[in-house]
Amino acid sequence: MADARIPAHQHVYQQLRSQILFGDLAPGQPVTIQGLTTALDAGMTPVREALRRLIAEGALDHQGNRRVSVPVLSAKDVEELGFMRKSLETELAKRATALMTNDVLESLKQIDSALNTAILRGDIGEYLTQNYRFHSEIYRCADASIMAETVDRLWLRFGPSLRVVCGRFGTSNLPDKHADLLEAFRANDPDAAAEAMAEDVSQGIRQIQSSI
Repeated sequence: MADARIPAHQHVYQQLRSQILFGDLAPGQPVTIQGLTTALDAGMTPVREALRRLIAEGALDHQGNRRVSVPVLSAKDVEELGFMRKSLETELAKRATALMTNDVLESLKQIDSALNTAILRGDIGEYLTQNYRFHSEIYRCADASIMAETVDRLWLRFGPSLRVVCGRFGTSNLPDKHADLLEAFRANDPDAAAEAMAEDVSQGIRQIQSSI
């Protein structure tokens, strides 16, 4: 049940955003406004407002005739996303290292443990959720809201294609540099954290590129 304290349009936006981020809506899959009102049990107005925001963020393409779809990434798109993610996320990892606390480190360890369990079970949805949580926790710790918000939008474009790759190849060979990141944070080594983050991002990008 929706939280009554959250406006209807915001609740619908969060639901739809999550579906895009974790690949429940596949790249190129068309959806209609009417279909979304039924699927999300929401009114036409909040659905339209959510779609307007997500189109503005680049997470959806307007197809006309009241249809939208998740963009299909080209090789050029993936290259640009990779460049931007590596540039920003390595910097966020460095900043997070300087501000890391025992509480955040413990939270990261618990999230990574849940992620590893998801990999062993082959649970793609849970893997994607925990992977996002792990990175988001780091970026919150970095205390650089503009960069973190930008990265979050990049993930919104990247997520659906990652779900496709996971669906094709499973979870057993998914990239995991999190152990190296955790070790860098424990050692208070920003350069090692940046290197581990760069490789983590690069592995994900290479997987997407191999599927195009």
